[in-house]
Amino acid sequence: MLTSADNTAPLSVPVFDRKLKICLVGYRCNPYSGGQGIYIHYLSKALVEAGHKVDVISGQPYPQLDERVNLIKLPSLNLFEPKYHHALELRPRHLLSFTDFFEWFSMLTGGFPEPYTFGRRLVQYFEREDPDYDIVHDNQSLCYGVLQLQEKGIPVVTTIHHPITSDLAIALKNTRSWRVKILIWRWHWFLNMQKKVVPQLDHLTTVSKASRRDIADAFSISTKKIKVIHNGIDTEVFKPLPEIKKKSFRIMATASADIPLKGLDYLLKAVALLVPDHPQLELMVLGKLKEDGETKKLIGKLSIEKHLHFVSGVTTQELVELYAEATLVVVPSIYEGFGLPAGEAMACGLPVISTDGGALPEVVGNSGIIVPVQNEQAIAEAIRKLLADPEKQEQLSRKARARIVELFSWQGAAQELVEFYSGLPGVREDERVAPNY
Repeated sequence: MLTSADNTAPLSVPVFDRKLKICLVGYRCNPYSGGQGIYIHYLSKALVEAGHKVDVISGQPYPQLDERVNLIKLPSLNLFEPKYHHALELRPRHLLSFTDFFEWFSMLTGGFPEPYTFGRRLVQYFEREDPDYDIVHDNQSLCYGVLQLQEKGIPVVTTIHHPITSDLAIALKNTRSWRVKILIWRWHWFLNMQKKVVPQLDHLTTVSKASRRDIADAFSISTKKIKVIHNGIDTEVFKPLPEIKKKSFRIMATASADIPLKGLDYLLKAVALLVPDHPQLELMVLGKLKEDGETKKLIGKLSIEKHLHFVSGVTTQELVELYAEATLVVVPSIYEGFGLPAGEAMACGLPVISTDGGALPEVVGNSGIIVPVQNEQAIAEAIRKLLADPEKQEQLSRKARARIVELFSWQGAAQELVEFYSGLPGVREDERVAPNY
C-alpha cells in the first residue's frame, strides 16, 4: 500500500484496471508562442510519466514534447510564420480546400482564424482515422470542431486558461485610435465562436480561482461547472543556481512589449522614476521589442534606453541562468489567468514584485510583494524598498521557492486531471487506472 512520507497514513489513490489513452489537443503548441505551449509540454510529460498513453494533436507551430509522447501534426498554412508575405502564401491547391482558403482570406482581412480552421482539420482527422481515446482534452481552442467531437459521444474535457475577452477589453481601453480599435475587434472575431461553444461544453477546467470567476462571467455560465486545477512548475529545471553571481541592480521581467495586457509600460515608467537615484539600475526584459511599436516610442520618451536589455528566443536553461543573475523579478501584468513567469521566477528563488492582476495573488501569496495594477508609483516604491533591504530579499527568496515546491507541481496537476477524467460519463470502468505517482 502507498503511504505518506512518514509511513503512518495511507494515501487515497483510486484503483482502476488499466491505463488511460489520452489525447491532448492544441491549435498552436510551441512553448515560445505562449503559456498554452508550456502547458501541453509539461502536462503531457507528467501524464506519460504517470503511466498513461498520451498523444498530442497540434497545429503549427508544433510543440516540443517528451520522447515518450506521440505527436500528431495537423499542418496549417502557418501564416504567422511565412517565408515571404502571408498574402503570397496561397497556392492553387489551397483553392480546393475551404479550410485553407478561409484561413488565408481571414488572415488577409485582419482576422485570427487558427482556432476555427484547426477545429475543422481536427474533425477531418477523427473522421479519417477513427482513433480510440478514453479522453480528448482540448487546450483552449474552444472551437466548433471540439464541440462536434463531444456531440459524437467522445468524452471531451476543455481547459480555459483565461477568457480572451479580458485581452480584448484591455487592448481596446489602451488605444484611442478608431482605426486600431477596428483592427483589434477584427482580430478577436473568433470570440463569437467561443461564446457559442463554451456554454455547450460539458466538462471545463481552468487554472485558477480568478480565471474561474472571469470565465463564468464572460460566457454566462455557473462557476460550479468549472473545475480548478492549478498549473505546475518544473522545480527540477527552474531552481536556484548559487554558483552564478548576481548583479546587484538587475531587475528582470517576462513581459511582451506592445501587448497592453502584460503591463510593461508601467514597469518602464517605474524604472524612469528610479533611475535618478539608482543610475546603475538595469532592466532585463524577456520579450521582443518592435522597432515601430508604442513601447519603443515610450522608451525614447522616458530616455531610459541605456538601462534596458530585451532578449528573446532563449532556451529554458538560458532563462534560468538569467534569473540567477537577477536581484529581483517584477511581474507588471494587468491580467494573468495563472502567471507562469511569476511561478518560474519564484521556483528559481527570486524575490518577486507582482501586481494583483487576475490570478497572480493566488500564485505569489505572501511569498512576494503585491502591488496594484497599472500603478508605476507602487511598482517603483516596491523596487526601491526591496533593493535597499538585502535581508528582505533573502527572506522572500526562501519563501518563494518553498511555496512553489509545496503547492504547484505538474505531477499534482496530472493526478487531479486523471481523477477528473476518470469520473466522467463515457470513460469506461475497465479503462481506468491508478496513476503511477
